[in-house]
Amino acid sequence: MTQHLAAPSTGTSADAPGHRTGWWQDAVIYQVYPRSFADGNGDGMGDLAGVTARLPYLRDLGVDAVWLSPFYASPQADAGYDVADYRAIDPMFGTLLDADALIRDAHDLGLRIIVDLVPNHSSDQHEWFKRALAEGPGSALRDRYHFLPGKGTDGELPPNDWESIFGGPAWTRTTDPDGTPGDWYLHLFAPEQPDFNWERPAVADEFRSILRFWLDMGVDGFRVDVAHGLVKAEGLPDLGSHDQLKLLGNDVMPFFDQDGVHEIYRSWRVILDEYPGERIAVAEAWTPTVERTANYVRPDEMHQAFNFQYLSTAWDAAELRKVIDTSLDAMRPVGAPTTWVLSNHDVTRHATRFANPPGLGTQIRTAGDRVAGLRRARAATLLMLALPGSAYVYQGEELGLPDVTDLPDEARQDPSFFRAEGQDGFRDGCRVPIPWTRGGSSYGFGDGGSWLPQPDSWGELSVEAQTGTEGSTLELYRAAIAARRAHPGLGAGTDVTWLDAPEGVLVLSRPGFVCTVNTTGAPVRMTAPGALLLASNPVTVEGDTFDLPADTTVWWTV
Repeated sequence: MTQHLAAPSTGTSADAPGHRTGWWQDAVIYQVYPRSFADGNGDGMGDLAGVTARLPYLRDLGVDAVWLSPFYASPQADAGYDVADYRAIDPMFGTLLDADALIRDAHDLGLRIIVDLVPNHSSDQHEWFKRALAEGPGSALRDRYHFLPGKGTDGELPPNDWESIFGGPAWTRTTDPDGTPGDWYLHLFAPEQPDFNWERPAVADEFRSILRFWLDMGVDGFRVDVAHGLVKAEGLPDLGSHDQLKLLGNDVMPFFDQDGVHEIYRSWRVILDEYPGERIAVAEAWTPTVERTANYVRPDEMHQAFNFQYLSTAWDAAELRKVIDTSLDAMRPVGAPTTWVLSNHDVTRHATRFANPPGLGTQIRTAGDRVAGLRRARAATLLMLALPGSAYVYQGEELGLPDVTDLPDEARQDPSFFRAEGQDGFRDGCRVPIPWTRGGSSYGFGDGGSWLPQPDSWGELSVEAQTGTEGSTLELYRAAIAARRAHPGLGAGTDVTWLDAPEGVLVLSRPGFVCTVNTTGAPVRMTAPGALLLASNPVTVEGDTFDLPADTTVWWTV
């Protein structure tokens, strides 16, 4: 049942100190994965009270906004991305009063709050879907999902050949109320996540209402999950391939990136613009090209879209320069900021990706060279924060956390781990609760352990161990975000100027600023372009020259 507040929140983003026009153009946005950030009640699971208690840490880190992964009422078949009630908080995370307190406290600290919205699918425990099953064929509620009769003599075959992103067919057959085999329903992800049918006005009406509910609560925006998936090609045509996962991100699929999604987001933009304080929408849109990603952020649609092409790029100067140029070129015509991201809750942390050879993808099972991985991750972060636009930071990356690649199988909870031929299913490694203190049952995460086991090395990577420690990754992030905010040449913008550089080195210029990046494994002697501002590794300037160390980024004022 939906929870209700005694009185609606009156807090809005306009109430937050430091409000400025177009704040998202150069924002640093911090992703909180609630179950792994901080545990306020000692049950081993992170919650909203834990997040609220740690908001001062995020303010001191210097970020502009906090994006929270789903905390809605859910059976947790896919860590909350299977929503049973979009207007209620799952008891494991708290109540609507806890959400209200979080939003208000964040605004008091000058932080904005972005919440996850999951419009492609619901939980199979959503009231609509439960009633659709219980009422059987002919139920009007079945139209709000994709229920179809099967193929074959007795309907024993799925309606088409689509495959689930988590492995296996994208269809599950139902049983009618009389016990006989019934229609099939579509689920691009787990069977517990039936896809909505966005051709039905009732679905669109419901989500416009959900938007208003959370905007009235005072949230500053929405990160839209699977934003590319809402509309399916007419007739749900066969794809004709049985290795469909390899096509994702390379082609426009009949169930992804259909042009019809843009009408939905234009209607949402009208609602967002009705509210004060510059509320925003951010697209999680996996598309074949950044040019197609730009379609989601045209002036009358969303404000930002994740740049997954950048996240997927290897630690290589030529490849990085190419994706930076392509990204900026794609966003410039639509007037949207380019976004930059290195890690999130679905991919191996970049400290581990860069510890391994390139070409292994974004879910990696091996620890690799952790020393090299951290060195490259620090350098990659300074490069990201030097680029024009908005940057996303995933919780724990500011501590230099690696992925936990050796979790025992019995501890894993990623649903795709248990399904054959789907995603690798190793997302748990980036979701291990983060360490706050050197000791304790869960390194300060909470008083009751943690829902995923933490490595013995976590204590020395904790916030406590790194705070005030010269050269620590946490202090590097704090210094970089502060310098980015203070320097007039950093933050928002649409262009960089590339300067001549040796092979394997990038030198980019912005007004009053130069960034030098060495992606090679050996130091490079260079002319110092200005006064040293910040470096990902120690650098010594001798006269007008310096050695740019291997896998290092240096910021200069000029």
